Amino acid sequence: MGLFLDTSRVILSRVKDLRALTSKRHRVKGKWAATHPKQPPTRMALQHFDATYSAQLGALWPSIRVALLSERKYGALLNHFSHNLDVEELQAQGCKDFISNGEGKLHTASKRKLHDNLLLRSAPSPLRLSPNIRCLVFPRGDITRFRPARPDKFGLLSYYLLDAASILPCLALDVQESHTVLDLCAAPGGKALVLLQTQSVRFLCANDLSVSRTSRLKRVLQSYVPKALLTDDKLRITSFDGTIWGEIERNAFDRVLVDVPCTTDRHSLMEDDNNIFSRSRVGERRSLPQLQAELLLAGILATCPGGDVLYSTCTLSANQNQAVVQQAVQLAEEQHGIQLQVISLCPLAQMFSNTFHFAPNLHLGEMVIPHLAANFGPIYLCKLRRLT
Repeated sequence: MGLFLDTSRVILSRVKDLRALTSKRHRVKGKWAATHPKQPPTRMALQHFDATYSAQLGALWPSIRVALLSERKYGALLNHFSHNLDVEELQAQGCKDFISNGEGKLHTASKRKLHDNLLLRSAPSPLRLSPNIRCLVFPRGDITRFRPARPDKFGLLSYYLLDAASILPCLALDVQESHTVLDLCAAPGGKALVLLQTQSVRFLCANDLSVSRTSRLKRVLQSYVPKALLTDDKLRITSFDGTIWGEIERNAFDRVLVDVPCTTDRHSLMEDDNNIFSRSRVGERRSLPQLQAELLLAGILATCPGGDVLYSTCTLSANQNQAVVQQAVQLAEEQHGIQLQVISLCPLAQMFSNTFHFAPNLHLGEMVIPHLAANFGPIYLCKLRRLT
């Protein structure tokens, strides 16, 4: 036995010596990909959300998790400019307009305590919803898919499919007759289309940093809005860096929508393509809160004193939602002497509580959370009024 062990040691030592004499390019080693398979971005996103949202949302997270991993629910934004009978067919299938159905529920909601003394909280403001915005949804628990919209005789499509909760920021913005509006991160164009449906906007500026995305935005608007309403005196589409908008146009708009880039939680869990949890986009993902705060601050600077700015995301992340609002408000006061007031959106949540599930006990803004019976969202929104 001892002789065998001595022989083994001699052989092993010689093997090591031979390896040392072999050039690196001729050495054989196991491939990393074969021994350590890469995780897809969707799996990395789920692991990240499990770690962060289980702590942030507590008992709510398991049900939200199931909903996020299930088929999402859509709404059909009716095109007020189209002359098509698709609406009657959808209503015959059981679809209802959640906006007109919710108006009967509107009543004054109780105010909730705000924990950050940098923000002044207002009483709930009355909602004045445009009669031209209508969005059909199937009943709770019904995940029937909408068929593609058909064009009318003028080539305008009858409805636009979107997450019905993404209409809420436009409703909360409360655009009134002759208002000038800035949509700072407008592509792909769903919210810009909602704003134009009101027919109250005197002038809309739709901006997005990406030229390819603004091209898509133009195609969307051309498919739904008559050319007479897309003239230069009514609409401007730009591709500027939104973070410097305060240097381009300051104190210029009555209403500003800041629908920022975010982790887009549902997309991150379902699609590997263009996923922000890809290994190559780690730095971009980590810098999101800073980018979001800069965009919101730029939106605040672009708003006229007395005007309103609406911040929204499609993520559950408190770091990208409430924390960004607080940071931007603080920067606006410290760097520019601008005071802001938080406008309560409790009436909005009360009005549409039969259609959407709203996160409870949110100290700043409102958030639609996904639920299997009403699988919309996530959508976070917070409304600020510029006082000075």
